[in-house]
Amino acid sequence: MEPGDAARLGLGRAARALPPRLLLLPLLPLLLGRGLRTAAAASSSGAAAEDSSAMEELATEKEAEESHRQDSVSLLTFILLLTLTILTIWLFKHRRVRFLHETGLAMIYGLIVGVILRYGTPATSGHDKSLSCTQEDRAFSTLLVNVSGKFFEYTLKGEISPGKINSVEQNDMLRKVTFDPEVFFNILLPPIIFHAGYSLKKRHFFRNLGSILAYAFLGTAVSCFIIGNLMYGVVKLMKIVGQLSDKFYYTDCLFFGAIISATDPVTVLAIFNELHADVDLYALLFGESVLNDAVAIVLSSSIVAYQPAGLNTHAFDAAAFFKSVGIFLGIFSGSFTMGAVTGVVTALVTKFTKLHCFPLLETALFFLMSWSTFLLAEACGFTGVVAVLFCGITQAHYTYNNLSVESRSRTKQLFEVLHFLAENFIFSYMGLALFTFQKHVFSPVFIIGAFVAIFLGRAAHIYPLSFFLNLGRRHKIGWNFQHMMMFSGLRGAMAFALAIRDTASYARQMMFTTTLLIVFFTVWIIGGGTTPMLSWLNIRVGVDPDQDPPPNNDSFQVLQGDGPDSATGNRTKQESAWLFRLWYSFDHNYLKPILTHSGPPLTTTLPAWCGLLARCLTSPQVYDNQEPLREEDSDFILTEGDLTLTYGDSTVTANGSSGSHTASTSLEGGRRTKSSSEEVLERDLGMGDQKVSSRGTRLVFPLDDNA
Repeated sequence: MEPGDAARLGLGRAARALPPRLLLLPLLPLLLGRGLRTAAAASSSGAAAEDSSAMEELATEKEAEESHRQDSVSLLTFILLLTLTILTIWLFKHRRVRFLHETGLAMIYGLIVGVILRYGTPATSGHDKSLSCTQEDRAFSTLLVNVSGKFFEYTLKGEISPGKINSVEQNDMLRKVTFDPEVFFNILLPPIIFHAGYSLKKRHFFRNLGSILAYAFLGTAVSCFIIGNLMYGVVKLMKIVGQLSDKFYYTDCLFFGAIISATDPVTVLAIFNELHADVDLYALLFGESVLNDAVAIVLSSSIVAYQPAGLNTHAFDAAAFFKSVGIFLGIFSGSFTMGAVTGVVTALVTKFTKLHCFPLLETALFFLMSWSTFLLAEACGFTGVVAVLFCGITQAHYTYNNLSVESRSRTKQLFEVLHFLAENFIFSYMGLALFTFQKHVFSPVFIIGAFVAIFLGRAAHIYPLSFFLNLGRRHKIGWNFQHMMMFSGLRGAMAFALAIRDTASYARQMMFTTTLLIVFFTVWIIGGGTTPMLSWLNIRVGVDPDQDPPPNNDSFQVLQGDGPDSATGNRTKQESAWLFRLWYSFDHNYLKPILTHSGPPLTTTLPAWCGLLARCLTSPQVYDNQEPLREEDSDFILTEGDLTLTYGDSTVTANGSSGSHTASTSLEGGRRTKSSSEEVLERDLGMGDQKVSSRGTRLVFPLDDNA
């Protein structure tokens, strides 16, 4: 054995004899060194992670701050656009410039700002990486993405065609000024539509009610199907010449016909109002545009709901067709009922509470109830446009009479301002969208075909319907009126809002681009030519809105006089719809006393066994007030006994009966004596003992407590 081996053997034995903890002493420096290095590495790793997290939070805060700044800049842009538009409108009115309307100005300013944003601002973000999800067969509205253990939520913005993957807009500012389409429907459209119903001139509207309903319902349906079929032929032509790059179905063409049939002659009507053009022509155009918008949106919803059975979902199916017709009737009637009920509820609240003592609260409640009608109808699956329109008409007819003097003025001015701002905002956005919208599909063939189709569709319902309406009208719709109505078929805010609401497919994107160009052309060219057209068609201007045009030669001459009052009585007697005369009687005797502080007491109109209910629903002001509120529409609803003519020594009523020289006033067969309210009314109108005379004929008009 070697000495070294003996030494190693002895050391090994000695080591085995030592306690275990003493054996670790020689290894302690090595273990400590390794532990310190591991701890240092862990510490440095934790510090790096904290620094990275802090940097990410700082970057997120900066992005949020930058996004907030861009939001402020985008809203400021539109406010400056409206400000500039208002100042230019003042300048145009001051200089009496009528070749361009305020909406056309707003569109021009929007175009200028759109060009600046499109080509004058640099891209602020780089292209993001595309992730493939080939295993999924549909798009998700919300997506959670796991990035290094952190989950991020993404929302669906829409489909991008493969050819435009590399041209996705990377300018954050352009993205900010592109609004969600629901902003137009839920915020901007309600005040525009409500103001149309709330400011409706009932006298001229209901005098032409039959014609307005024919143009709005039949005319819109005829226009929709004519435009839809013509555009389907254009689409077939595009397919033959190779100009169609994706699917475009017949139902898409009908949908385009529905949305482009929504007329918006705001430019023409503004010029009519400024020049005081013929009141009947104004009423026909205004009434058609108001109801036409409601019909167009319900019609478009019905076309979207058309779902034939079988594999071919775009083929004609009779069952699906009649189902769509039922949907149209259901949506329209449901929306009408909801709007009217909301107006009635508001009238009852303002009648049976003392909100009139607090005009601010009264105005706020009126505003909220009116706006909520639109949202309530949309939430229930109906159409908010129809609901808020008839809510406005109901509010004007009933609730307005219950409001305090301050609230009446406030509500009129409030909705007038909101209507003005919302409408000009939409037209400014139209100009902006021509350059900022990222899904335009320009097709020259489709655009030219659309212009031809809307011209033919407008002509196909204005002239034939006017011919048939003239068969039953005493005061005919003249050729100059028909030409002006044909010329005034502008497209505007409603067509644009319906087109931008859905731009997901290729067909809808082409519709939106075409609609935008049609609105530009009609507002600039047709709107600018309104004044020369009025002169060329010899349509009278400078007319008092309460004055009626001279009667035709074929009218009932015995009841005519040279004064405006006699003309009013004659024309309204001839042209007031019999159905509306029946409605007026029911409304005057029952609904007005229930919902307002005016009208006869219900104790005199309801049966005796309803006495308790009549006393509860009748306002005390009806008994106390010696001067009931004048009903704006009572002066043009005449019954058979409402006209009494004194000719020579005999008295002749409208129904042909004769009597003594003394004329008497009557209302539905009941005799009344002249009350103090009639004397006050005569004094306010400056009538006194004056008589309306014409060719030796004296007309004695009935003076009602509420007329």
